Amino acid sequence: MKIIDLLNGDKPCFSFEFFPPKDDDGYDRLLETISNLKACNPTYVSVTYGAGGSTRAKTIEIVGRIKNQIGLESMAHLTCVGSTKDEIKSVLDSLEAQGIENVLALRGDPPQGEEKFVKSEGGFGFANELVEFIKKRYAFCMGVAGYPEGHLECPDKEQDLDNLKRKVDAGGDFIVTQLFFDNKFFFDFVERARAAGIHAPIIPGIMPIVNFKQIKRFTKMCGATIPEALENRMAPYQDDPETVQKMGVEHATRQCEELLAQGVPGVHFYTLNRSTATLQIMESLNGLKTG
Repeated sequence: MKIIDLLNGDKPCFSFEFFPPKDDDGYDRLLETISNLKACNPTYVSVTYGAGGSTRAKTIEIVGRIKNQIGLESMAHLTCVGSTKDEIKSVLDSLEAQGIENVLALRGDPPQGEEKFVKSEGGFGFANELVEFIKKRYAFCMGVAGYPEGHLECPDKEQDLDNLKRKVDAGGDFIVTQLFFDNKFFFDFVERARAAGIHAPIIPGIMPIVNFKQIKRFTKMCGATIPEALENRMAPYQDDPETVQKMGVEHATRQCEELLAQGVPGVHFYTLNRSTATLQIMESLNGLKTG
């Protein structure tokens, strides 16, 4: 089923994001995580796509298995990095053959070790070009990315919104945001997007903090910020994973409660292929879960 249709229901949607594991042990752990989270009855789950298409085959395999064997709606991430149009078409054909109906179309980050994105010869330089290519040839429902605190490579938030509008106008059906830890960034982002004529559903992306040092690296890479009060509270416990996770789950739960109270269409969880923190949050939000 197409995600845009699921978002039009009368209850908020909850979705979980996973990444393809590097080895068989990781694959087994991922399937266990998905099985654990299936009990939450997610609206859909998504699977990321490695830089340069490095996990292309695994992404296709996992989203197909999630949909056709585990029985959950799934969405495949697809990036422009390191791929020609023909290679991207081959991926889309494979997804279509497995009955996948949803794609998250992204430009993608530069491969590890490279500082700047470089357009592949015969490929795409921007996400809106990828969205337009898919829209003209396939019937996929397409998600696109939004950045509440602005994209790292964008000089200002106005240009970042212009870029988002191009993606939506090219055929993006809904927007999933980059992670953030202060809801004011999200609410401001939505207000500015609506003023700019962007009317697609906007789903907040939430990452529960389970590892303080890791989240510091993540935020540096993606341009998100940690509220000073939260960072000061967590920093003394950075080598105490249980306390950090407890604080992270409490903060993410409060974020979700406020977002849902303000009528967001759903919440997208960046799970890092772990189930415990997300399960704890969903348990707290139990009365708001989708049916």
